[in-house]
Amino acid sequence: MRIDAYNQIAQLYGVNKAAATQKNAKAASSKDQFTISQAGRDLQIAKAAVSEASDIREDKVALLKSKIESGEYSVSADDFAAKLLEKYNSL
Repeated sequence: MRIDAYNQIAQLYGVNKAAATQKNAKAASSKDQFTISQAGRDLQIAKAAVSEASDIREDKVALLKSKIESGEYSVSADDFAAKLLEKYNSL
């Protein structure tokens, strides 16, 4: 009798285990998805455009370079000292 009771219990748990396995199989077969909003896409495009842009303004560099080579570029000693002290005090 005890063996019959054990078999009945085992069958009950076996049925539940099979049902749980089927639920897990269904859950595993579904795939995760995500979507990027239009604002996110716009941000990606903007970041790409900024990363491609040069950090150096070639027109300003060329102008200063030509002034230095021709001797027209001069820096005031007071302005230079003020900037130097400003940098020193910010450290």
